[in-house]
Amino acid sequence: MTAQEYDIIIIGGGPAGMTAGLYASRAELKTLQVEKMIMGGQMMTATLVENWPGYPGGIDGPELMSRFQEHCVEFGLETMTGEVEKIEDLGKHKRLTIDGKEYLCKAVIIATGANPSKLGVEGEEALVGRGVSYCATCDGAFFRNVPIAVIGAGDTAAEEAVFLSRFASKVYMVHRRDKMRTTKILQNRVFGNEKIEMVWDSVVTGLDSDNTGLTGIKVKNVKTGEPRQLEAVGMFVAVGVNPVTQFLDGVVELDESGYVKAGENTHTSVPGIFAAGDCRTSYLKQVSTAVGDGAVAATQIEKYIEDLKHS
Repeated sequence: MTAQEYDIIIIGGGPAGMTAGLYASRAELKTLQVEKMIMGGQMMTATLVENWPGYPGGIDGPELMSRFQEHCVEFGLETMTGEVEKIEDLGKHKRLTIDGKEYLCKAVIIATGANPSKLGVEGEEALVGRGVSYCATCDGAFFRNVPIAVIGAGDTAAEEAVFLSRFASKVYMVHRRDKMRTTKILQNRVFGNEKIEMVWDSVVTGLDSDNTGLTGIKVKNVKTGEPRQLEAVGMFVAVGVNPVTQFLDGVVELDESGYVKAGENTHTSVPGIFAAGDCRTSYLKQVSTAVGDGAVAATQIEKYIEDLKHS
């Protein structure tokens, strides 16, 4: 069977991938966007996006991504659900294997984003969906009038703690240091919320459970070694993310943390393969920077494809 051919194949359906798809399809480049899970990426779990220009008061992540997708479709972007299993560099063409089927294209944009990191404590995996969660918007409403804990103290953890305080009777916020690593406005919201209790200088050492799910969380003070038991029946983990780049090993150059090495021009180590959004090396990982990356990648590819015609 002859492989389907495109100008561009975009891997990933988050803000970076969608923006790249918008720019590419608007430039009348034949473009296919492939998403393994659900269009919108990590933004589909965002409680409230307050720093996206033009939306005073903020906008829910899923609603924002719905508008992104509607805009892309307006210009004829083709999308599909599938998993990219392999990328092969054939020079002027790249061959992708998606769910066992081959596709050809002139250029690829990697916009696979990143997934939440896990704590790695015993019992964590077994309790996912039974008290352990990585998504406050997905699961917060299941924890009405009960005590819960948020692990982490970055922007995401702070946002989730405040959001979860709408439902929970109490929110413990566990952080291994003695100060938060977040913006001042979020700190003020956390410290001003009477339902939130900070558990400083502490790490999770164990989880208690019964047949119904999580019943408690063991923590230890890293400075004094003092143990403490948190009577919490929910644990929301917000300790960072890992780039979704495992399938790229040996394809493009990655850094020691697994992020695709790509500069502000989004070029990777392989001509014709570009990287945008949270999966690439960058200082800041926000919707606005992902959108910027997607726009840059698409315009860089437009130039790249034009140059191919004369090479």
